[in-house]
Amino acid sequence: MKKHLTSLFDFNGQELAAYIDRAIVLKEERQQGLPHDSLAGKTVGLVFEKPSTRTRVSFEAAMYGMGGKVIYLSGRDTQLARNEPLKDMGRVMSRYVDCLVVRTFGQEIVTELAKHSSIPVINALTDQHHPCQILSDIMTVIEKRGSLTDQKIVWVGDGNNMAHSWIQAASRMGFALTLACPSGYEPDPEILSQAQKEAVKPIVLVQDPEEAVVGADVINTDVWASMGQEDEQEARISIFRPYQVNGYLLAKAKENSIVLHCLPAHREEEITAEVLEGPQCVAFDQAENKMHIHKAILEKHIQG
Repeated sequence: MKKHLTSLFDFNGQELAAYIDRAIVLKEERQQGLPHDSLAGKTVGLVFEKPSTRTRVSFEAAMYGMGGKVIYLSGRDTQLARNEPLKDMGRVMSRYVDCLVVRTFGQEIVTELAKHSSIPVINALTDQHHPCQILSDIMTVIEKRGSLTDQKIVWVGDGNNMAHSWIQAASRMGFALTLACPSGYEPDPEILSQAQKEAVKPIVLVQDPEEAVVGADVINTDVWASMGQEDEQEARISIFRPYQVNGYLLAKAKENSIVLHCLPAHREEEITAEVLEGPQCVAFDQAENKMHIHKAILEKHIQG
């Protein structure tokens, strides 16, 4: 297992599947009341420059659930706010804790910390990637659909960090992916191009969401304005309105399709309350699975 998890391009399909397989076992054992202590005596440091509810709590619950300990540091609690060199932070934190989980803005921050840390560095979200979230999403697809590689998975909305990690997952794990994004809000062309070259099944970018969801097994969406884009909110609502996941759009997918949303959801914007609270939406199972995936990630990287 590689030391760091900075993006899904760091791994091959078998390695990504191993996280999910282990998470499924850990979830089943937890449901049976079996204790886990494989990380007893270990400490993870959470360094979060961006606020979080689900990601922070799920990582903390995961570490405590595996018998370990957690130190949480917000952006204002670290010397990052005072421009301490990342190489210094990485080298010092490596002497205090057994793993760093980092939620920040630029991907280069995670990359630089990983370069100078002798302990694992896990990307818990940057503006470019959200690898741990997509692993929990894929775990949910497997649970609900029984497989992954024969599914048509569709992304509807912004070509953001979530879209980037879905693109990388598709290229590594061998499933078909269609993305429907408005003009000017497409995924990073370099990430898309690299993934398309390596993919065994099509990774397709279109503008029409109705075209994208025809025959879909899985429809996935996210907020239209991510953290740091709040000043674009009103403009984005107008541009993204045709990309709302609603009953009309859902009816064009397979009858037994499922809907994913990483939460938090803005009802009546990117998704309607009818769909979010409906029987085809698995967003809350998806949210639970973050904790189980995080257990698997922490265990694999800390134990080495």
